[in-house]
Amino acid sequence: MKLKEALPILKRIKNTSFSILYSSQELSGIKIAKGNTGKLLENIIGLPPGNTLRDFEDGELKTNKCNEHGVPLETMFISQISNHFDELLDPDLKFSNSWIYKKISRLVYVPVVKVDQNPEKWYFLDYKFIEIPLGSSLFQQLENDFIQIKKKIAVDVSNGDKFIHTSSGKYIQIRTKDAKPYHPIYSGKLKREVSNKNFAFYFKKDFMRAIYP
Repeated sequence: MKLKEALPILKRIKNTSFSILYSSQELSGIKIAKGNTGKLLENIIGLPPGNTLRDFEDGELKTNKCNEHGVPLETMFISQISNHFDELLDPDLKFSNSWIYKKISRLVYVPVVKVDQNPEKWYFLDYKFIEIPLGSSLFQQLENDFIQIKKKIAVDVSNGDKFIHTSSGKYIQIRTKDAKPYHPIYSGKLKREVSNKNFAFYFKKDFMRAIYP
């Protein structure tokens, strides 16, 4: 499915309460997992289930909790790193060639207002389509963040407990994302575990503020 096929749908459902968009059965248990809201949006759009790098053939869909003015209330998940960890140890890996850049280079961001405890009163705001072309100011900042995080990972696996830890740039960070039973990350290059839990890349709230002022 192409991005352009979803944009009219996103425009049509903005500011519409979940009580109108979804049945009570669809909304049951929605607060248990953060990703449930995104899955419900995918259902409305008609995105087929899959295990590809990006949601669309030509881009990625992301939702995130915000207030009624679009101010982000949480960081936003990008991608787990366990299957790509050894790539991050490669000093020659460029941001432009990374799976992270491929995933976020064309992004549709949909804030979801969740200021009420009742999911029936939640609603999506208007979407924001973001392209991050090579050499743009946004690309350069994300590239700097990526390089900084890679350097921190290299230091972490060499010093102290030799485990990776939270590492942040201006717009992106890595931190733990896991639930019991935990899933340690194993490095084929180092031939050992480098964490006791899974980690993931996240957009920091500053990124959402920058793209959705």
